[in-house]
Amino acid sequence: MPNTPTSWHVGSLVVHRVDEVPLPPPTGSWLFPTATTALIAEQRWLHPDFADEEGALRLSSHTFAVKASGLRILVDTGIGNGKTRANPAWHNLRSDYLRRLSAVGFAPDAVDLVIMTHLHTDHVGWNTYAVDGTWMPTFPNARYLASRTEWEFWAGYDMDAPRRQMFRDSIDPIEDAGLLDLIDVPDAGTDIIPGLQLIPTPGHTPGQVAVRLDDGEAAALITGDCIHHPIQLAHPDIVSCVDIDPTQAAATRRTLLASLADTDTLLLGSHFPPPTAGRVIRVADTYRLTSTHAETQTATW
Repeated sequence: MPNTPTSWHVGSLVVHRVDEVPLPPPTGSWLFPTATTALIAEQRWLHPDFADEEGALRLSSHTFAVKASGLRILVDTGIGNGKTRANPAWHNLRSDYLRRLSAVGFAPDAVDLVIMTHLHTDHVGWNTYAVDGTWMPTFPNARYLASRTEWEFWAGYDMDAPRRQMFRDSIDPIEDAGLLDLIDVPDAGTDIIPGLQLIPTPGHTPGQVAVRLDDGEAAALITGDCIHHPIQLAHPDIVSCVDIDPTQAAATRRTLLASLADTDTLLLGSHFPPPTAGRVIRVADTYRLTSTHAETQTATW
């Protein structure tokens, strides 16, 4: 990971990518079992940023921090430190994520809103941190937002032990502290504050949302997991092994990509490795990403 945070100007807004950890090379083949090395090799534009020469897809865990309408907003919170996880790459993680977040002006006490695109382990982990063996809200002055559809789905879901553990250490303490707000997200989306809108992107999970930023002059969209990796631009029907409704996930992705193609909207991938951002262009009946190497702001670590 780079030693300095990376940011993009979206009109008057600035979006920071705050790195947590790169995900290990086997992640791509596990996540996308139908994305063969031959298929990846056909997409030369994926190399070297999004895939290596052996055909392994690169992915990362990071979050996005945005200042809009005078509020400091965090989109997703990554894996988190010191948590018991079934995935070895996530288990008992020790990263300097909070230091990186503070370095771009988002000290935990200063965060006003946390938007959870969906309630999966690698998107909610820094919701909390351990204090004397108790999981406490990391951002005590923030409201934590989740889609009501997402919340109600998991409330009625027969969770396995690892997912129950995730709720106990990363979700339940937020609800218990009275910091959780459930948001109704209609098909047309809903404005949270001026310049920030939640867009429904169901399939990966039933209530997943993407986050659209728009100051009237420029726009960007933070994907959540409706697009895990740029390979899904070239092949939108490639689904993740953890999609709850793969058919709907692919349909959502096609609709979203069609709406973004050949526009100036900046796409910011929630698991895209550096350079992370780009614009969607149409190629015949599919798409590709024109990468945008973002501005790097100097920070003292």
